[in-house]
Amino acid sequence: MEKLEKEGPNLPRPYADMVKGKLRELRMVFGSNHYRFLYFFFGKKIVITHGFVKKTDRLPVRELERAEHIMGDFLERYKEGEIKL
Repeated sequence: MEKLEKEGPNLPRPYADMVKGKLRELRMVFGSNHYRFLYFFFGKKIVITHGFVKKTDRLPVRELERAEHIMGDFLERYKEGEIKL
């Protein structure tokens, strides 16, 4: 997380990667578990949609759909003035 905060959109693989559209993936390993956090940039802010333990080689479709839904909800709520940064 500190590397992402410090390097922002310039954080290279294997730490981060593009997923789809504005969504990106932060990769972390702790012990034998591989964790993934999906996030997007909102101006200079980093918005983490959610994290999960990665158990397969591919990003599960359900996790991508969840991140897209959370991002859309965030952007709509910001547009309506419910979220202030």
